Amino acid sequence: MLRTIRVGLAALAVSLAASGGAMAETIRFGAILPLTGPGAVVGTQEQRGIQFAIDEANAKGGILGNKIEVLFEDNQAKPDQSVLSFNKLVDLQHVPMIFTGYSGPTLAMAPLATRKKVLMVNAGAQSDKLATASPYLFNTLPTTGDEVSVMAKYLVAEGKKNAAVLFENDAAGIGGRDDFRDSFVKAGGKILAEEPSQFGQTDYRPALLKLAAAKPDVMYVVITAGMLPLAQQAKQLGLNFTVAGTSFFSDPDTIADPASSGFIHTQVQISAPPALAAAFKQKYNADMEFFAKQYYNAATIILTALEKVLKDKKPVSGENLRQAIFDVRKFQGLIPMEFKTNTASVALDINVMRDGKDNVLKEMKSQ
Repeated sequence: MLRTIRVGLAALAVSLAASGGAMAETIRFGAILPLTGPGAVVGTQEQRGIQFAIDEANAKGGILGNKIEVLFEDNQAKPDQSVLSFNKLVDLQHVPMIFTGYSGPTLAMAPLATRKKVLMVNAGAQSDKLATASPYLFNTLPTTGDEVSVMAKYLVAEGKKNAAVLFENDAAGIGGRDDFRDSFVKAGGKILAEEPSQFGQTDYRPALLKLAAAKPDVMYVVITAGMLPLAQQAKQLGLNFTVAGTSFFSDPDTIADPASSGFIHTQVQISAPPALAAAFKQKYNADMEFFAKQYYNAATIILTALEKVLKDKKPVSGENLRQAIFDVRKFQGLIPMEFKTNTASVALDINVMRDGKDNVLKEMKSQ
């Protein structure tokens, strides 16, 4: 009987030591992503990236003995649904941190994050407004303005000084259009025409024909879904101007399709070690594409911040996780990342799609 008690006390001591003085437990975070609807291709990549990082951490014993669980909510990329999911996760599940993506939904949740002191981490949306939307919102991507400025200067330097713009009629698209307009003109270019599209739209022919009539050297595209039909329709119409955009061009189906040949875009530098990419593919039977890598990386940042909070023997709260990110500041994940502000500083490339691959055309820096 005494031996049984001693064994039990020893096990309890190990558990307490592993969690910094508290019983090891399951720590729950949230994720509000588009898992169905037009944004599901991106949302599924994001979900897999998060879950892969969590499973990897749990397989090694969790964070200081604590298992991690992420509760996923499907917002279909809709702001109103995102707010409902946010309240559900925070008020009923009491999560201190939520992964998010897409500009409109993230901006809709930002005031709630501030008021309820819940940390939000965005690794996929790029609206300029995200940089100042909430002190509790961290962005691991540069804003659209950073990417646009780099591309605008590149295009003008390459002699492509007359542009048309196809933009999504939402927060991300309108912001990207405005950024490109300002940066391109400042670099010495001229905007000849602009056409809006709707999120999830699949027929771009009318807009493409209107833009083509302006005879541009380049068409700058700011959309977050529908890249493949856009590429195919541009090819069918025989458009002969350059098509350019941001990291949202990084869609595997579009890259693989011959219709996208010659498309150029800014691209956040990020890569996965071969062993990690192989393990991901074995688990999901899919390549570890850009947004999977982005959200895997974001999850490792949160896990590092969580470890610091636990080592400091502080409660796992949005406030303490936020402070831990600033305390650590420099993270070495799939890409070196530094948080001097709520938006990380990262390097950019300019890529070109050709022969089913997305190749680096020129290494750049965000400005």
